Amino acid sequence: MNRLKVISGHLVPGGSPEPLRVLRSSECGSSVPSPGEEVVVVHGRRTAIGKAKRGSFKDTTPDELLSAVMTAVLTDVGLSPDQLGDVCVGNVLQPGAGALMARVAHFLSGFPESVPVYTVNRQCSSGLQALLNVAGAIRSGSVQLGLACGVESMSLRSVGNPGDLSSRLADNEKARDCLIPMGITAENVAERFGVSREKQDAFALSSQLKAARAQNSGRFDQEIVPVTVTAVDDSGRERRLEARKDEGVRAGTTLEGLSRLRPAFKPDGSTTAGNSSQLSDGAAAVLLGRRAAVEALGLPVLGVLRGSAVVGVPPDVMGIGPALAIPAALRQAGLRVDDVDVFEINEAFASQAVYCMEKLGIPPEKVNPNGGAIALGHPLGCTGARQVVTLLNELRRRGRRAFGVVSMCVGTGMGAAAVFEFPGP
Repeated sequence: MNRLKVISGHLVPGGSPEPLRVLRSSECGSSVPSPGEEVVVVHGRRTAIGKAKRGSFKDTTPDELLSAVMTAVLTDVGLSPDQLGDVCVGNVLQPGAGALMARVAHFLSGFPESVPVYTVNRQCSSGLQALLNVAGAIRSGSVQLGLACGVESMSLRSVGNPGDLSSRLADNEKARDCLIPMGITAENVAERFGVSREKQDAFALSSQLKAARAQNSGRFDQEIVPVTVTAVDDSGRERRLEARKDEGVRAGTTLEGLSRLRPAFKPDGSTTAGNSSQLSDGAAAVLLGRRAAVEALGLPVLGVLRGSAVVGVPPDVMGIGPALAIPAALRQAGLRVDDVDVFEINEAFASQAVYCMEKLGIPPEKVNPNGGAIALGHPLGCTGARQVVTLLNELRRRGRRAFGVVSMCVGTGMGAAAVFEFPGP
């Protein structure tokens, strides 16, 4: 039976002869686009993810990382940059969300001045938000093709000064909670929802082992753009090297080793360096378009954007965001958790990832089959775009029509999610 008919049977008693109508439910305020109006993903690439402060990219500026993926995506599909309607870049730590950096990367990539570019900062979901912004422009008809990117150098910029804030925040509990360190919010989730240290360490071990298997089998090779950079060693000497493998993967991780790590954020806590995401450097880019325009240019279709959502949650337990964002995005797509083949959930902390899986009843084998941020790293502005690249390559590798979800928690109390369909070979 056609997959759409099966899904529509979940939603309408006795099934429905009009599954496409059902797939975009009216309660979401959206209508089914004609096939030619669908927003599709053409292609995506990413850099390897480097260890912040001590990895291959520690001396590499983010505009260089961004230029590498912007150039690679268009070169791979033979598209001239002057055919892009817009470029949106997710970034967190650069001044002004990296607006100047992004335009510099744009010119370093050989893009013409006539193509615009802007940046967006929705913290850990910035790379995904860039994609959703471009998708919105495509849906509105203002552009036909757009490039969504994400980049971060956590080597050259650190999370620090929160900026200029009113003294009145001290009198507002929710506003005050926005300043809680992320590690403490992870401890709050663990304590409030009963996520034990043992569960967190087991999840972290699984992430490392899955990532090691994926890396050793070459699963990431197709998505990673090798980048040649200059790094300065401890003696001050410069050396040239090519970064082509994620540097945070620790194949020798054991449960015993994880259990010996001390809590990182509070003396009696359960969140450690081993069950938290790593500080990292990296970039990713995703080419999107209106299906009719994509097909007219003879470009491939790697995936179809079926739904998305951003939600707000209490800032002091910001990690629960995916538990609310995923159902909202699935409702928009007319799907249920059981209909999804792969979930790419950002592993900001094991406590919040475990909570979200258990809350939604997601089988562990469907979550991050190639590891997540605990093993691969979490370059803040890059992660959402990187997850999309990894998800769609994994669905393509499976060789059949399938659905996937990308989701993450967001600092100050939010969650974001997007639903994609791989249309099949």
